[in-house]
Amino acid sequence: MANQKIPEEAIRKLDSLFESYCIVAEDIHVFLCDMRYDYSRWSKELVETFGLPSEYMYNAGYIWEQHIHPEDRQAYRDGVDAIFSGKQAGHDMQYRAMRPDGETVLCTCRGIVITDEFGTPEYFGGAIRNHNQRSHIDTLTGLRNQYGFFADLQEYIRNKKEVRIGMAGIGKLTEINEVYGYKVGNKILQYFGRYLMDHVTNRGGTYRMDGACFAIMSTGQTVEQLAELYEEIRAHFRKGIKVDDLELAVELNAGLLPLEDFDVDDQTVYSCLNFAYEESKIKKHGDLVIFQNGQRGDSRRELEKLHVIRAAISKNYKGFYLLYQPVVDAETEKLIGAEALLRFKNDKYGVVPPDVFIPFLETDPLFPELGEWILKTAMRDAKKLIEYVPGFVINVNLSYSQMERADFTEVVWNAIRKAGFSPEHLCLEITERCRLLDMDLLRNVMVSLRAEGVRIALDDFGTGYSAVGLIKNLPFDTIKIDRSFVREIEEDEKERRMVNNFADLAGTFGADVCVEGIETQGMREILKDYGIHSLQGYYYSRPVPIGELLEMAKSGTDCLIK
Repeated sequence: MANQKIPEEAIRKLDSLFESYCIVAEDIHVFLCDMRYDYSRWSKELVETFGLPSEYMYNAGYIWEQHIHPEDRQAYRDGVDAIFSGKQAGHDMQYRAMRPDGETVLCTCRGIVITDEFGTPEYFGGAIRNHNQRSHIDTLTGLRNQYGFFADLQEYIRNKKEVRIGMAGIGKLTEINEVYGYKVGNKILQYFGRYLMDHVTNRGGTYRMDGACFAIMSTGQTVEQLAELYEEIRAHFRKGIKVDDLELAVELNAGLLPLEDFDVDDQTVYSCLNFAYEESKIKKHGDLVIFQNGQRGDSRRELEKLHVIRAAISKNYKGFYLLYQPVVDAETEKLIGAEALLRFKNDKYGVVPPDVFIPFLETDPLFPELGEWILKTAMRDAKKLIEYVPGFVINVNLSYSQMERADFTEVVWNAIRKAGFSPEHLCLEITERCRLLDMDLLRNVMVSLRAEGVRIALDDFGTGYSAVGLIKNLPFDTIKIDRSFVREIEEDEKERRMVNNFADLAGTFGADVCVEGIETQGMREILKDYGIHSLQGYYYSRPVPIGELLEMAKSGTDCLIK
């Protein structure tokens, strides 16, 4: 009766059995064949991974055979023939299967024949394990892990199903591990995972992500309800939890993103969620941060915009470009350098303000790739300027995500060598946010780069609570005083004293001082008496394209804009 049209009742029974298989089939792909009609249902993941025609197929054995490596097909064919001829009651074999992109994947396939009450073969069912696919279970907590998180997120996006996605994490787990040991730290992770799951049960999924972070996905709760739930969980851990004989108060951080737009990919969603979490951790002292906490339409547009910008990185950086803001000598007001500033523009969104997309991208795994492009582009442009300003220094901003990579210094040196660029003309700017990095790692990176002539600047000095500690412990060449400290310098005596003290402090550690945000001649006149090395701001020039900066360099005027 093989290939005879299967009745609807038989399909319903097939589906029922298939679903029961799936419940217990974690991380393996289920298949089930009604042998009377040679009609099968295969798992959706398997269909999508290998490009099969459908979840439901007649003659699936033959169709699957076409995806098996030619050298393994005969053994597979013999096994299937033995099952359908009644010679074997099942099989257990390994073979190589081919994905549509040509990649070969090792699979293990196990199946068994199910007979009716008369012993007649009725179903052949089993599972195929893709050995290239990682497990979806976290061994420490028993929760689904980040691979399971992305698999489920992709499903929500594919089915256009609205979901609220949260990320919560344990603050200062590293310190807990150092003081009490990893055994205690692991028990806290297990406790938190179980507590989180208990409070989200029947309202969504719970996942263990990297390190101290967990995630939830909820379709049954509003943003307001989840915000309230987070505060309840946060209060519970603040009161203290018992771990062995210890009573420990635990601080949490959390971000939340309502997924209502489906013209995005899972990585963009994750980057936005991670950005909200980092804002909670770094700026909000653990308060919940909701990504784009505004009107529904605004949130959708923002997520779509960030998806387009993120995707541009893998499209040869289309839409990204650099502008340059001049840096002048504080005494002579002559051009001595410039800061490279990233911008983005396309036909749909026009020019996107940098404060919209840069903080988001800095937490994205793709940013180091974009950062390398910025570095290469800036050095290429700077070579043109050095012809007219021999001492010209190009400043390039770094994110902590770049510097934490093990190959960061190698990436910088490779870029310098390929560009034929002299290291003494390059200044890399880092921010106070780098306190998140291991200080020994950061110091080693800085010492390695400075040893070959690259300058290192601390940007936005004074805006973070640990900035003084950074300049005390790390070897900076330049300290850049943030514009917020000079806005009222012409009227405010306290502001003048503060900037003067900052300059003295930087000088104590042998660093030059650059002041940003210069907008008037009066500001410049005050600052020139404070031992300031260089100035930057709209009084001299707004950020300009390389062509305009090149014209400024060629003109050789003392002051760029008056």
